[in-house]
Amino acid sequence: MTLYEELVWRGLIKDISSPDLEKKLNEGGIKFYIGTDPTGDSLHLGHYSSFLIIRRLAAAGHIPFILVGGATGLVGDPKATAERALVRREIIQKNFDSLKAQLINLFPGVTVVNNYDWCKEINMVDFLRDYGKVITVNYMMSKKHIQDRLNSDEGISYAEFSYMLIQGIDFNFLHKEYGVDMQVAGQDQWGNITTGIEIARKTTGDELYAFTMPLVLDSHGVKFGKTEGNAVWLDAAKTSPYELYQFLLNTEDVMVETYLKRLTFLTKEEIEDVVARHNAEPHLRIGQKALAECIVTDLHGKEAYLNAVKVSEQLFSGDIANIPLHDLLAGFKNVPHFDAAEGRLIDVLVGNGICQSKREANEFLAAGAISVNGTIVNDANYQICRDNAIEGKVVIIRRGKKKYYLGTFGD
Repeated sequence: MTLYEELVWRGLIKDISSPDLEKKLNEGGIKFYIGTDPTGDSLHLGHYSSFLIIRRLAAAGHIPFILVGGATGLVGDPKATAERALVRREIIQKNFDSLKAQLINLFPGVTVVNNYDWCKEINMVDFLRDYGKVITVNYMMSKKHIQDRLNSDEGISYAEFSYMLIQGIDFNFLHKEYGVDMQVAGQDQWGNITTGIEIARKTTGDELYAFTMPLVLDSHGVKFGKTEGNAVWLDAAKTSPYELYQFLLNTEDVMVETYLKRLTFLTKEEIEDVVARHNAEPHLRIGQKALAECIVTDLHGKEAYLNAVKVSEQLFSGDIANIPLHDLLAGFKNVPHFDAAEGRLIDVLVGNGICQSKREANEFLAAGAISVNGTIVNDANYQICRDNAIEGKVVIIRRGKKKYYLGTFGD
């Protein structure tokens, strides 16, 4: 397959700016950029799904630039329903520094630029003369994301309305200063991208190119990497390798093939083999395990991946005492929590609602259905205390086969 054919096969082409782009992509040698605003101090899995295009294009001989938008981050891009809250300058700078370090680690050798470096030099009069005269309000009003906001109860501020001009300035600047001729982004950025192409055409006469990628969503239309309203972060301190592994392991069967194509570098033949084996025995989660191995290893290394698998197996088998505390807490993040206090096991069970009564607690104990930190306990008078807590801090109680409770001793 040619590069373009592979990108289409992987589902990574949504819109293209010109029929000539296919040939240019296959030939290699284009300087291109992809960007993000520093709205947080870490990228999340949704960014990762888009930014992998850097490696795919670089492997075909194209030259990547990454723009982290210090200027656009101060303005805020138009969301579908409401205006973004303004972020303080010092926070934007802190986030920029964090993202730059993260991106250089993920994509060694890539050039990272900040659009604040050139936007800060543009005064208001020059902005209006050089760009406000180039792009008409009619053109800007025709963009879908502008129409959506105009039709919303919130409306749209002039700052947000102007966001596409700043992104257009970026494309034009990178073209003139670095020879960047192509921009790549998610499909929701199409209106902003084409504004940059239009500005360059009118001010330099040059033709720039772009393509967008479909947003990576789950089967319900939720953006990939979002779970219960929270992002799955690339920073291991925010989302541990174990948590990332578990998130990927819980991928819906219907989405496995799509994610393998878009989020891994497995070949067509390898993906077809994994999908065939997965479909034959879906209960084994072969596809999810392949996806998790590829992504966790790529982001955190082979050792972190193997440790995530080990922790998962230990949790499944009940070998809790030998799991590092930070992994244990990650594994039991969503189980019921209680404030642990020293005392008899039966009192802990009843006092924290793990069992409804002492009679029920005694029945579970007699049946061997209560374990403490992975060890079955039959004695109602067994003492829960810091001395037998994991690292002196945590006690894990299991009732039956699957019901877990996590108790934490206070400082």
